[in-house]
Amino acid sequence: MSLSTDAAPVTPAHLPEQADAARVAFVGAGPGDPGLLTVRARDYLAAADVILLDTIHRSEQLAPWCREDVEFVLAAPQVEGGRALSETARAKLLVRTACKFADPSHLVVRMMDGDPSAFSGLAAEALACRESGVTFEIVPGVSTAWSVPAYAGVPLTTHEASGELHMITAGDPSVEWSLHTREDITLVVLGEGKSLLAALRGLVDAGRPETSPVALTEHGTTVTQHTTVLTLADAIIAMETGRSDCPEASVAVVGPQVELRAELSWYETKPLFGWSILVPRTKDQAGPMTERIASYGATSSVVPTISVEPPRTPQQMDRAVKGLVTGRYEWIGFTSVNAVKAVREKFEALGLDARAFAGLKIAAVGGVTAEALREWGLEPDLVPDGEQSARGLLEAWPPYDDVLDPIDRVFLPRADIATETLVAGLQEIGWQVDDVTAYRTVRASPPPAPVRESIKGGAFDAVCFTSSSTVRNLVGIAGKPSPSTVVACIGPATAKTAEEHGLRVDVIAAEPNAEALVDALAHHARVLVAQARAEGEPVLRPSQRRAQTRRSRSKR
Repeated sequence: MSLSTDAAPVTPAHLPEQADAARVAFVGAGPGDPGLLTVRARDYLAAADVILLDTIHRSEQLAPWCREDVEFVLAAPQVEGGRALSETARAKLLVRTACKFADPSHLVVRMMDGDPSAFSGLAAEALACRESGVTFEIVPGVSTAWSVPAYAGVPLTTHEASGELHMITAGDPSVEWSLHTREDITLVVLGEGKSLLAALRGLVDAGRPETSPVALTEHGTTVTQHTTVLTLADAIIAMETGRSDCPEASVAVVGPQVELRAELSWYETKPLFGWSILVPRTKDQAGPMTERIASYGATSSVVPTISVEPPRTPQQMDRAVKGLVTGRYEWIGFTSVNAVKAVREKFEALGLDARAFAGLKIAAVGGVTAEALREWGLEPDLVPDGEQSARGLLEAWPPYDDVLDPIDRVFLPRADIATETLVAGLQEIGWQVDDVTAYRTVRASPPPAPVRESIKGGAFDAVCFTSSSTVRNLVGIAGKPSPSTVVACIGPATAKTAEEHGLRVDVIAAEPNAEALVDALAHHARVLVAQARAEGEPVLRPSQRRAQTRRSRSKR
């Protein structure tokens, strides 16, 4: 017997002549968590000229992977009377958008929630493209039907290669509910509001036991996800009376696996899940911290308290960089990412590159600054193992040796408000120091009034201070955080400044870096949860406790 590796021939229907239009890519947006976008989806977002979305709030989630000049178009706008565009109207909008471009070198990305091939209008829109001669392709995504139950801690089957799984769309009049009534069947229902309620009623009316467990989830895979587990009967009553814990539920899972949620819930039990955390830092510096915060299930709001600006006069930096190139220095010491950025920008302005550092020893105050140097192609010779601060760097810095060191001078590009600890210490161990102002830090403008009210009113669960200046500047531009807000500080000096400004410090990081600060905050949250459970109290976020206190006072 011989085996053929030739693919089976495909005989498509008559293809219309290709139109002079942009290419279209139907791309799965996933269920809501931006981290569930596929690698291919991010590639297409980076190349897109236009992105059509079902909900405009997605544009904020997708922006980090898009070009600055990309155009966002709402593919499902509301018309008069509150009715959304039909599938046919959306398909026409897609084709019109693609045809605005004269050639297929342009790309229109049609983002569809979840996986485009399931529970979406893909068929109608792809057929419209085909009939118009617009070329298209399909990029699968992470399905809502699979991922939301997983994030809720509800496995859809309990054993490998066993179990029966049904998936339906609420509101589909063709559903035969009697096919889904066996108790050993796991049923996933996608829908919202009245259609989801009608689906659960139809299931009970067809004979599914009212005692069957059901998990209702709203805002699945996002940091506002909430899941409640009820019986079918109780779920129907809760939705009918408007007393549901998940009024915006869009996924329901019915089946025996729902009972495993008590043991397998992993997402909604993250230590900072649902917390809103204030990060007083510039957006350029906040990236690693906000990523760490998101990994613990919280949202972050970055409020810049300082603005980094060039020095008033550039001559001092110009002379120092010239000296660096001509061999004036034995060492250059970087005490912040901003210092790295300032020197790099000066190099680029003067037409220099990293090769000018040849033969120069490089010191970095800590891991974040060292990573900024590596991104520039420079490997630091000295990074303190212990305390990552000016003091820690000084302790690790070797003293000047007139036999081993041919040059006795150090270049320190720093902020205009930097302390003298490092300069004085280096001079004490024999080094000559050129302490050069590489950048200035000035107080940022006050945030909008609603943000200031949230800070003072206790809407934030925690605030993370990464330096004494962030404490002083936040209080100066926005006022003191509410007493209910957990205050976390990167080190003892920052904590002392916070206390001097009348703040109660709850958390101090074990190591002076942003990631360790967030880790310490997460540990504190775990302790709060354990204390509440030990005392038989409900587990509430700090902002919820504040709101509860206000309500109790108003009743008096």
